[in-house]
Order: sequence, then structure tokens, then C-alpha cells
Amino acid sequence: MGKLVIHNNVRRLRFENNEMTQEQLADKAQVTRQTIVAIEKEKYTTALELAFRIAQVFNVPLEAVFY
Repeated sequence: MGKLVIHNNVRRLRFENNEMTQEQLADKAQVTRQTIVAIEKEKYTTALELAFRIAQVFNVPLEAVFY
């Protein structure tokens, strides 16, 4: 079975939310900016708890962030 790749809309959502910086999102999600960079580049698969925190920051359902 091949590796499951989880895509995301984090970068798009940041720009749709007053061009939020990676640092601002990291602060709100309680992670480092490097973690946000890795998530956006799909180099890091986030834990479920962090996925929900990011969705909460943007006030969108989880499916709007990760697919």
C-alpha cells in the first residue's frame, strides 16, 4: 500500500485571512513557524489535535484545511 499524501489549503487560507503570516498562524496554533512551513510544503503530516487547532484559527471545518 502506498503512502497517503494529505494536501492542505493552509497557505491559501492565510492569504484569505488578511494575509496572515506564517508566524501569526504559528502563534495562534501554538506551534513554531517552521512547523507551518513544513505543513504548507506537505513535508509534515500534522497530528489531529494540531489540524483541529488550525481549522479553529480560520473558523472553518477540518475538511476546508486538509484533504
